[in-house]
This record gives sequence, structure tokens and C-alpha cells, in this order.
Amino acid sequence: MDVLLENWRPILQAFGVTVEMMLAAGLIAMLVGSLLAAMRVSPIPLARAFGTGYVWTVRNTPLLVIMVLFAFGLPEIEVRPELNLNSWLGLETSHRLLNFNVFFIFATAALGLYTAAFVCEALRSGINSVHLGQAEAARAVGMTFTQTLRHIVLPQAFRAVIAPLASVLIAMTKNTSVAVGVGVTEATFMMRKLTNDNATALIAIFLGFALGYMVLVAIISAIANFLERKVKVA
Repeated sequence: MDVLLENWRPILQAFGVTVEMMLAAGLIAMLVGSLLAAMRVSPIPLARAFGTGYVWTVRNTPLLVIMVLFAFGLPEIEVRPELNLNSWLGLETSHRLLNFNVFFIFATAALGLYTAAFVCEALRSGINSVHLGQAEAARAVGMTFTQTLRHIVLPQAFRAVIAPLASVLIAMTKNTSVAVGVGVTEATFMMRKLTNDNATALIAIFLGFALGYMVLVAIISAIANFLERKVKVA
């Protein structure tokens, strides 16, 4: 336990990176996943084929492989994004919270795009749960497919799949640990560093970091439970 208390500041910073990755990847996953779900039910064959191919490919590819391709493959073709919000906001560079390096960006993008495939399938199940008559009624009054999806189908689909989406986001939160494989200094990276330096305190270190991940998962579960009660589907 002394190891955790003595290193509480770097541990907190490492979990801060995990939270940043979780939030950014979650946003990417929800946006891309919603678009993919719309493509999966689209009347356009090419859109359906692309959505189906994306989901099939991503779901059958290990996340670590995707992260490695992003982190080490894209720079080989001169794709090297750098996002530094410090300069935009006039902050000192010592504020690490807003200083994202290229490995963080690539790992977050990979995690978000990977999770998008699972968000897509969860949303598609919600779309299929909406009665077909509602879409037919919308078309009968002159609404386009996009309008029907945006105003009629998707709002109901999101309400119906809050629990499955929460499960996807919980899995994504735990998948942030895979970023250690491409050198992102998130919580698992710090845990490995501490275990290498303190071989006699392995159990305390493992339990401490497990508790940290459990707190993040509990927060997501609590938000999902609140939303389920707030927009409960009869």
C-alpha cells in the first residue's frame, strides 16, 4: 500500500490519460457507430455493403493490431498528426492534461474506430426494434430516409439500447489498457512500471489499479442506469 501512496500523483496522472482516451474514443465511437448503423439499414446497396464490410473486418481484427497499424504504420506514410491545445488556450506546456502526443492520438483514434463497430451493431438492434409501421408512416407524409432515421427511428433506437451501449463503453474503457502496447502512458503503463520497480508489492499494486478501473466502470454504469430511468421505454 505504501507504494500506491508514495506514487499517488503519477498514478492519478496516468488515470487522467485513461479518462481522456476513454472520453475521446467514446465520442468517436458514438459518432462513427451511428453513421455505420445508418449505413447498415440504408436503402443504398453500396452504403450497406460498406457498413457490413467495416463491421465484419473490425470485429474480426484484434484491437492491438489496429493500434499498432495506426501508431507505427501511418507515420510510415507521413501521417503524423499533433494536437496541442495548450498553444490554443494560452497555457504553459507543463500542463500535460492538454498536451496530446502522436501516440495518444493514434491509439485513441484506433480505439474509437474499433469500438464504433460494436456501437453500430448495438444501434442496429435498436433500429430493428422500432416498428416498421412508423417508418412507413413517415415516408407516407413525405419524409426522406435521412429525416425518418434522424427524427423517428434513431431517438427510439438510442432509448432502447442504453444498456447494450453502456456494456460497449465499459468494454472500451477496459480496452484503453491495450494502448500500453504502443507506448501511451495510461494507467496500465504506470502499473507495469510500478510492478517492475516494486516486485514485492505486486498484489497491492494490482488491487489498487483494479479498483481504479472499477471506479470508472461504476461511473459509466451509474450514468446508464440514470438514463434508463429517465427515458424508460414502456
